[in-house]
Amino acid sequence: MDKRKMLPKRPRMDLRGPIANGPMATRPLVALLDGRDCSIEMPILKDVATVAFCDAQSTSEIHEKVLNEAVGALMWHTIILTKEDLEKFKTLRIIVRIGSGVDNIDVKAAGELGIAVCNVPGYGVEEVADTTLCLILNLYRRTYWLANMVREGKKFTGPEQVREAAQGCARIRGDTLGIVGLGRIGSAVALRAKAFGFNVIFYDPYLPDGIEKSLGLTRVYTLQDLLFQSDCVSLHCTLNEHNHHLINEFTIKQMRPGAFLVNTARGGLVDDDSLAAALKQGRIRAAALDVHENEPYNVFQGPLKDAPNLLCTPHAAFYSDASCTELREMAASEIRRAIVGRIPECLRNCVNKEYFLNASGYPEGINGGGYYAAAGGLPVQQAHSTTPHDQVPHSVAAGAGGPTPAGGGAAAVPGLPHSIPLSTPDPSNHHSQKPDASDVTFDYCAHAHFGGGGEECGLPSRESAVALAVPWYLLLTEAVGAAVSSVHRHQQYWDPTAKALFQTR
Repeated sequence: MDKRKMLPKRPRMDLRGPIANGPMATRPLVALLDGRDCSIEMPILKDVATVAFCDAQSTSEIHEKVLNEAVGALMWHTIILTKEDLEKFKTLRIIVRIGSGVDNIDVKAAGELGIAVCNVPGYGVEEVADTTLCLILNLYRRTYWLANMVREGKKFTGPEQVREAAQGCARIRGDTLGIVGLGRIGSAVALRAKAFGFNVIFYDPYLPDGIEKSLGLTRVYTLQDLLFQSDCVSLHCTLNEHNHHLINEFTIKQMRPGAFLVNTARGGLVDDDSLAAALKQGRIRAAALDVHENEPYNVFQGPLKDAPNLLCTPHAAFYSDASCTELREMAASEIRRAIVGRIPECLRNCVNKEYFLNASGYPEGINGGGYYAAAGGLPVQQAHSTTPHDQVPHSVAAGAGGPTPAGGGAAAVPGLPHSIPLSTPDPSNHHSQKPDASDVTFDYCAHAHFGGGGEECGLPSRESAVALAVPWYLLLTEAVGAAVSSVHRHQQYWDPTAKALFQTR
């Protein structure tokens, strides 16, 4: 049976090349953009990448070698990457934000440039929730201010002095805590707050109905209702273009007079000018901020510099020795998956996948797809077909997309690197023939066995999924028809390693 020469697909010049890694290639460069310590990341990445650090505050401080050669980037929340900044990176394929928020990265522009953006959403939940409760307790019991009075040498000789110093302390039990955003951290805060005696309400328009019953909380359906009912408001939502300055002059007027405000989410959620005015007027009794719109935060600058009853911490709610180690390990592991796998399928927390997948299609040579990927390489037998034999379903056609030859031949998939010859079974005895192993070329490395999806290549997606799960050198299949019109209702693939028989219907 004749074999067609497999021609490589011409790569698009406007797309980024593959992550080259292996014994014949230089290890890819991974850079920590805004930090110096790589001691935790190095053991995870040292066998697949070269790790460097930049300690930069902006892209203008990033070394030219990183801009030209880095395929992966790790970053904290210090540096900001706009579309113009992202375009400076020539070979960048993945950015992992060491943290959960990605508001300092233009994720849409990154996706359109073929750069996957990932975060680490599950880290430090306990730490941030504990810090939030700590700040709430400080506001209610004024512990921070009382401790400062003692440190400054103030003496309390009687109950009158204590009452004067502790003016504004409040009882927790029976008060209402309003949580904006009931995600991982918001839920953890709610459960802790209930133990202290708070009545907990929340506002989150993205959660399905009924979640409040499972947690024993009260749900409100507008932000206005939450602000009106809450004695203390705690923010736990992400920052985007729709909720910038969520707490502003207008929404502060909707809050209860003398309410508390806590923000451990994102600094841009609060308008500092409006908050400063509300604190000075007493409309907000006290506020605690762990995050700030302009960081690093300077208490002696900006509108909040002379605001009373304000407690600020330096964006440290997430930190503990254990959480920081866990965070960095998870971020480095995501980079490793990108290097040894296929983007974005191998990534666990890709936040711009919709932009990434909607961008121009990647050639099969990227991320493991260029190892002689035989898109139509899985033999598929034809039997009991209801489709005429001179028609080919979906996009499968012979040669370069023309009609299937009457006498069989090679079935090719348009748009894929090459076609492979398929053996033709006897329609009258479709169980009797086996394909010649020399007729089948199959790639075990690539996701692109079927060009990324079975339907595009004339195979149902379930058959594609089975094919992707079975290594080529263990594959024993039934005979294949040249005119692939439909998949036989019962296909069996035997995988000796899994000791299981997969049967598709």
